[in-house]
Formats: sequence, C-alpha cells, structure tokens
Amino acid sequence: MGTNNVIFLEVIEWFDETGKELVHRIPENGSGEIKFGAQLIVRESQAGVLFYKGKACDAFGPGRHTLKTANIPALTKLLSAPWGLTSPLRAEVYLANMKVFPNLKWGTSEPVAFRDSELGLIRLRAHGVFNIQVVQPVLFINSLVGTMGQYTTEQIEEYLKRVIVSRFNDHLGEHLDSILNLPGSYDDLASGLQKRLQEDFSHFGLGLRHLYITSITPPQEVQRAIDDKGRLNIIEDLDKLVKMKAAMAMEKAAESTSGNGAAGMAMGLGLMMPAMFADSIVPRPMSAGVAGAGQAPSEIKCPDCGNPISWDARFCPLCGHQQLVMGQCSNCKKNLPANARFCPRCGRPADEKPVSPVCTHCQAENMPGSSFCNQCGNKIG
Repeated sequence: MGTNNVIFLEVIEWFDETGKELVHRIPENGSGEIKFGAQLIVRESQAGVLFYKGKACDAFGPGRHTLKTANIPALTKLLSAPWGLTSPLRAEVYLANMKVFPNLKWGTSEPVAFRDSELGLIRLRAHGVFNIQVVQPVLFINSLVGTMGQYTTEQIEEYLKRVIVSRFNDHLGEHLDSILNLPGSYDDLASGLQKRLQEDFSHFGLGLRHLYITSITPPQEVQRAIDDKGRLNIIEDLDKLVKMKAAMAMEKAAESTSGNGAAGMAMGLGLMMPAMFADSIVPRPMSAGVAGAGQAPSEIKCPDCGNPISWDARFCPLCGHQQLVMGQCSNCKKNLPANARFCPRCGRPADEKPVSPVCTHCQAENMPGSSFCNQCGNKIG
C-alpha cells in the first residue's frame, strides 16, 4: 500500500480475509509517515480512524477520503535528518469492521450459585451465544484496542464472556425463583439479560445485537432429583410399580445361574415378598354379585327394602332378600336362592320362562316387560 515510500502518495485500504478481525491498523508494523494527499478507501462495512501525532483526528465513513498531514513527499525526509530521516509527524489509520459478528459463545467456566425457592442453594451452569457489532469505532479503539496492530473476536470474546456471566448471575437471581419454572422462560431471561448488558457493552463502543441462552443446567444430583420428582408425578399407582419391579427382579434372579449370588438374591426377595404383596391377598368386596358394588361399605343398601347392610352380607337381615344373585323370578324379579323351585314372593315356578306379551290391537308380539306395543304404539292391555 506504499506507506513507507519516500516520494509516492499512499492508497490505504483493507480487506478482512479471516472474518474475525474487529480492527486492523495500517501500517501493520507500527506508525507510519502517511503523506499529505494520501487516499483512504473505506468499504460499506467499515469505518476509518486517522491517528495523527498520537491522537485520533477524525473518523471516516464509506467512500474515498483525502488525508491531510504535514508529511510532504521528499521534503519531509530532508527535514527529518536530525531524527535519522524518520519524520516525527507519525500517522496511522485504524480500519474498524462494522459488520455484525455472530455466534460468539459464552458460558460459565465455573458453576454459579443460585438460591432456588424449592431446591435450596444449588449451582448452575449456563451457556449461550451472542452477536456484537462495533458502533463507536473511536471509543472502541481507545478503550480496548489501544496500539495493537489487529484485534480479533477471539481476543475480546473471553472478556465479554466474563461480563455476561456476571450480569447473568444477577439477572437470574432477580427474575427466577426456581429452576422448575425454567422451561418456557429462556426467551424472557435472554431478553432481559440483553437489555441489562447494553450499557456495559456501550462503554466499549460495542452494541449487543442478540443474546441467546441455549442451556441452564443444574448439577447431576439435582437433575436426578428433578427426574425422580417427574417420574413420581407420572406414576399414578406407586404400589403397583413397586410390585412390578419386584416381580421383574425375581424373574431375572430365577434365570440367573451364578450360584450363591443368585441364591442370596432370591432369598432376600423371598423375605420381601410377604410385605410387598400383603395387601394383594386381603379379601375385597364382591363387585359382580353384591348389590351396590362400587359404593363405600357403609352405603350399601338392600335393593328390595332399602335397609343398610354390610358389604359381605348374603341376605338382608330385615327382609331376608338374597344379596348374592343366583337367579331372578321371571314374573316379579325377586332374587331366587340357589336350587329354588318356586319364587318365595309370587310362588311362580323358578324355571318358568318370561311371557312375550301380544298387543290386543295389532296382535304383534312384543318383548317381555313391554307396556306399549312396538308395532302400533298402543298400550298393551
């Protein structure tokens, strides 16, 4: 770019081949003797800053700019003889990359403490990505770059990561009460954290364009506790689950052929079986044959007289109505005792078949118990 020649003027421009440079200085090897009339070419995604005599003089936007210094071609070299032909009017140009730098990663190198309202004091790890952009090139160069020849995202990423983690810890403590409420809160937390960091980044001439939280994870033991709690919420009958697990363990023990180890396991499971299955052999209320099945024992009533009876009663103590139904009279629907030949209520034969009524109007045969004819709709008399 001709920054060290004696006679010719300089044409200063820069292309970022790596995609990671935030700022690049010209000349790269230190300060230079940029001459009066030098041309500075600034691209659309760049900003140029001229430093002359050690101070930032001006910032230049996109386009071609003519630089003005006191360095005159050839003449300045002669006048700088007392300084070993090195002009004391030093000048250099910093070109800042104004594009958005995406996918910078942040995360906690060490877990941060968080006081959970339900789990107590725990430590969390968090990770995410963020995008930055240089918005004030002069401030950025003076505050972070200094006199470095180039400044990349790798050099600034570690520092910004520490700033984010520090603010994240504060923001999490103020806006989250428990990590159990974390699902669905990532966007709100990220948005609030981004607003909180805007001021910190602006002090360095940077803009935080986007910040994302990809994960917030508690320690392994806390994750296991959360998983166990979730399983308990899913399992409706813990007793049945325990019995199933015990049965599966016994099946595996029976298939094992490892000698004393299998025998010891089988003995232990054998001792546990009575306690686990004790309630499974307790007599249950009859449901298929007992009247009022599904009700609480104190609410069972005799279907014949309505008198309250115990759930295991076979006959009503008041009217003698049989509760365990073996058959019913086809005439009066009385429950019949076992081996009965006649109905104790109406005296009709127990094996008598129900009569299908015939309509007197249309002579149509109807279903037993019908009151109105299914054919003509008249009352069966």
